[in-house]
Amino acid sequence: EHGKKIAQAAEAAGKEPKEFVDHIAPKFEAAWTSLGIKPDRFIRTTDKDHQKLVQDMLEKVNKSGDIYLGEYEGLYCTSCEQYYTENDVCSPQRGAAQQGEQAHSNSESDTDLLCPVHNKPLEHLKELSYFFKLSKYQDFLLKLYKDHPEFVLPKERRNEVISRVKEGLNDLSISRTNFDWGVPVPFDKDHVTYVWFDALFNYYTPTLQKGNKKYWPTDLHVLGKDNTWFHCVYWPAFLKAAGLPLPKTVFNHGFLTFNGQKISKSLGNSISPTTLVEKYGADTIRYFCSRQFPFATGEDGDFSEKALKDRHNNELADKLGNLVSRVSTLIEKYGFENQKQTNLNSEATIKNTEKLLENYELDKALNEIFAYIDLTNAYLQTKKPWATKDKKILGEAANAIKDTAILLSPFIPEAAEKIAKAFHFKLDKAQLNKPLDTKKKIKKAPILFQKL
Repeated sequence: EHGKKIAQAAEAAGKEPKEFVDHIAPKFEAAWTSLGIKPDRFIRTTDKDHQKLVQDMLEKVNKSGDIYLGEYEGLYCTSCEQYYTENDVCSPQRGAAQQGEQAHSNSESDTDLLCPVHNKPLEHLKELSYFFKLSKYQDFLLKLYKDHPEFVLPKERRNEVISRVKEGLNDLSISRTNFDWGVPVPFDKDHVTYVWFDALFNYYTPTLQKGNKKYWPTDLHVLGKDNTWFHCVYWPAFLKAAGLPLPKTVFNHGFLTFNGQKISKSLGNSISPTTLVEKYGADTIRYFCSRQFPFATGEDGDFSEKALKDRHNNELADKLGNLVSRVSTLIEKYGFENQKQTNLNSEATIKNTEKLLENYELDKALNEIFAYIDLTNAYLQTKKPWATKDKKILGEAANAIKDTAILLSPFIPEAAEKIAKAFHFKLDKAQLNKPLDTKKKIKKAPILFQKL
């Protein structure tokens, strides 16, 4: 919530920075809530306990000798809150289509050079700054990547990071004097903390609360690939300097594109998650993003409403929804019986799904689950229990639905809960491959997904 970008946005809105972020922050929290994502704590970098932690960390790192006062001069992107070298930036002559390519000409003026991420003109800044001795941690970082390759995932991002770190690391400017919207540097009142030193430590702040210490070091950070350098280079170096353990894995996913185009304000194609949820429901959005995007590889994923509607109708409404409706309706009429031996054994599906999820292969995990749904539907078409009234066949299908719902619960929690309520079981991994209670009467389940 700190930094020059926020200060400028607040000024443009005619508000003080704190008033501005107090207005914006609830919108982010509401977006997460609308998607069924409920944090134990929605932390803000303006929280007092976080600001105290940042100052404590600065004091600690300073006392260890890893901070010194110097002067920085260079090209600065306010949107990134980062300095760039001329080899990092792109030339306007190349255009936005070639954004991110290096500009090697030194003849262009500063205002002709563009940020490789935002494609906006860079500022030339010169200021006094405290520096963090990032160069000191080059060998530590390279050893970290070698000994713990799981620290940076996917491997494509890890290889990129290793290549850049091998080129050498410059010490990092971690304070600013050209604005005052930030955490004050405790040992120099004229400086505020660089926003990335501030923001990264908000992963750690909640673990200082009573009962939360067990959550650090955390198992997993998840972030977009444009933040890889901050999280996979700066962050472990900061933690090492502060004497704190590192997270186990930093996963860097790809970008979301829209109908094949990069999402940007200039193109006017931004997508509001809350608007999508209001239109399609949280489960459909969660499912589509997990099913459609190659998360594990870190590649970009394309969003289109046509593809979303197709998956909603063909997979959620037809394959899953109709299966649950058909089986629950038949069981309400005829009842069901469990069998020790079943033609719809879910063991392989459960094992394969768990392995894929451990490897962050969300799309492949859903492929596996829906292959099992297809198998169940095909089995019913063959056995036709609506004609035979066979309670054993219905029992096989009901238990297949139970295991399917449990496996799908991380993706479509609302629908999974409706299935669990209708078939009388708990959404708990311990219930996988356990028979349903035949004493509890199953009634027709509600419609899970209306056709669009």
